[in-house]
This record gives sequence, C-alpha cells and structure tokens, in this order.
Amino acid sequence: MDIRKLFGANTRRFRLDLRLSQEAVAERMGVDRAFISSMERGLQNVTLLTIWQVSQALEVRPAQLLEEKASKIRA
Repeated sequence: MDIRKLFGANTRRFRLDLRLSQEAVAERMGVDRAFISSMERGLQNVTLLTIWQVSQALEVRPAQLLEEKASKIRA
C-alpha cells in the first residue's frame, strides 16, 4: 500500500475513534481543514513534524500512524 494512503487511512480511523471532525483535528494542529482532508485521502507527502503533530492531536504514538494494522491502543 502507498505509505501516504496508509498514513491517511490510519489518521482517519484514529480521528473517528475519538469522534473528532476534520475541523477539530485541524484546530488542534493549527492547520486548515482541507489539509486534514488531503492527508486522509493520501494526497499529502507529510513531514516528520506533521506526523508528530497528527500523533499529538489524535493521542497516539507516531508509529501507529504508519502501521499496516494499527492497533486501537492509545499512547
């Protein structure tokens, strides 16, 4: 699987687990909602800093965002 799509799918799943909107995650990260949308669709080639920011916003370890079968265990 394309790593961008994997990251996006995990981001979306963890976001939905927390019952957060894309806008709420964007607010936590200080970015635009459209950026969250494009990440979740696998259109963004994110940086390490962005992976860290997403993990903090979604309360997971950064590595969980890149796992093929990410667990639902929180950091």
